[in-house]
Amino acid sequence: MKVFRKLASQVGFQRLLAFLGLLVLWQIGAMVFAIPIFPQALDVLPLFVQKAPVLLEHTAFTLGRILIALLISAFLAVPLGISLALFKSLNRFFDPLISLIYPIPKIVFLPIFYMLLGITEWSKILLLSLVLFFQIMVVVRDSALTISEELILSVRSLGAGRLALLRFIYLPASVPALLTSLRVSIGTAVAVLFIAEQSLTQKGLGYYIVVYSYQSLNYKEMYAGIMCVSLIGFVLYSVISYFEKKLLSYQSTRTS
Repeated sequence: MKVFRKLASQVGFQRLLAFLGLLVLWQIGAMVFAIPIFPQALDVLPLFVQKAPVLLEHTAFTLGRILIALLISAFLAVPLGISLALFKSLNRFFDPLISLIYPIPKIVFLPIFYMLLGITEWSKILLLSLVLFFQIMVVVRDSALTISEELILSVRSLGAGRLALLRFIYLPASVPALLTSLRVSIGTAVAVLFIAEQSLTQKGLGYYIVVYSYQSLNYKEMYAGIMCVSLIGFVLYSVISYFEKKLLSYQSTRTS
C-alpha cells in the first residue's frame, strides 16, 4: 500500500491538472464542431460511470492480455539480449536476422497466428508477446553492449567467469534497459492489441470500441471505451516509470 501511495503522490497534482485541461479542451472542441461523432465530455462522463461494470469487464480482458504478454516477452527477451551481448559471435550471427525482422509491423502476422493457434486467447497474447519481445531484446542487447571493456576486463582480472559477469555486470545493467523498453513499448502494445481485438472476439476494448460501439453508431460509448484504453496506457506507463526512477535512485545511491 505504501508503494501505491507514493505512486499516487508522484502522479499527483500536475497530471490531474493535465487531465482536467484535456477534458476542458474536449468539451470546447465538441461544442464548436457540434457533430454526433464528437460528443461532449459532459455527456460521455456520466455514461462512463453508468457503463462501468461492462467497461471494467472489457478492460480486464485487455489488461490481462497485455500483462501476460509482458511477462512472456520479458522472460524470453532479457536472457537472449544478454546472451547476444555476452557472446559476440552469436550476436554477429543473429544480427542480420534481427535487423530483417525487427522493422516488420508484427500485426501482419495476426492471420498466421490465427491459422496456427486458432481463434483463441493465446493467438492474441503470443502476437503481442512477439511485438514486445523484439523491442525488449534489442534494447537490452544494445544496453549490455555499451558496457565498457575496461570494466569487463577489470572484473575478469579478479577471476570472474561468465556467470559472475552475468550476475554482477550484465544483469544489473539490463534491468534499467528492460524498464525503459517496457515503458516505451506500452503504446505499441496497446495499439497492436486494440487492432487484434477488433475481430473474432467479443471481449476486450478493441471489440467494445469498434464492433460494439462504432459500428452501431454508439459514439458516446465509443469514447467511454477510448477513455478506458487511455487509462490502461496511463497506469502502466506511470507504474513502470515509478519503478524505473526508484531503481535509478537506488543505483545512484550505491555508487555515491
